Order: sequence, then C-alpha cells, then structure tokens
Amino acid sequence: QVQLAESGGGSVQAGGSPRLSCAASGFTYSNYCMGWFRQAPGKEREGVALINSDGETRYADSADSGKGRFTISQNNAKNILYRQMNSLKPEDSDMYYCAAVGPCSLGSFVPSYFDYWGQGTQVTVSS
Repeated sequence: QVQLAESGGGSVQAGGSPRLSCAASGFTYSNYCMGWFRQAPGKEREGVALINSDGETRYADSADSGKGRFTISQNNAKNILYRQMNSLKPEDSDMYYCAAVGPCSLGSFVPSYFDYWGQGTQVTVSS
C-alpha cells in the first residue's frame, strides 16, 4: 500500500527554520520524482520544488515557492523527502503536501500529473 506521510509542521515564529519530512513507502522510490506543494484554503495546490533520484532539483519560479530560502532534499536509503524551510514569514503559512510522480520527470508542477499524495502538514507562521 502506497503511503506518503508528512510531518514537521506546526506553529512557528517568524524567522524560524523547521524541516518538513515525508516518509514514503509502498512503491519503488527511486523510480519516482518527489515534490512539495503548498495550498491555502480556497486556492489551487501549487508546486514549489521537485527532486529526482539523482538529487537534481527544480524550484518553482513563483514568489510563493520560497526559492532561495527553502531547500528540497531526500534520503534515498530511507525513502524520506525533506523540505528545509528557513527564515519563515507569515505568508509562508499553508498546508504543505508531498507527492510522487512516475516515471520521474522534473518537467512539470501540475498537480494532476502526480500519482501519489500525502495527507499534508500545516505550517502556521506567526509574526
């Protein structure tokens, strides 16, 4: 059974640096690209970062992606995806989801292309 389980969210002070984790199981992790998405209530889910099994990454260009402050990484041996979030701002508050797409492709952030999703973890940043 495929499972993606996010953790590491919660209430954080502005300027904080939490790390989100996504533990994957039930599929061949190395055959998939992994991604992080964010979603605010009433808004569409938005892709922010992707990584393939070789560690190549792609970050969305949108201002909401946190490019430059947030880093995607993974532990292939443990099938765990990470999102290190630094210098958090209140506007970074959202539900964060991890997702997997296979065959692996760093070409698109379109949510409908992704095969598996976690349940999400809420990050709330207070000023």
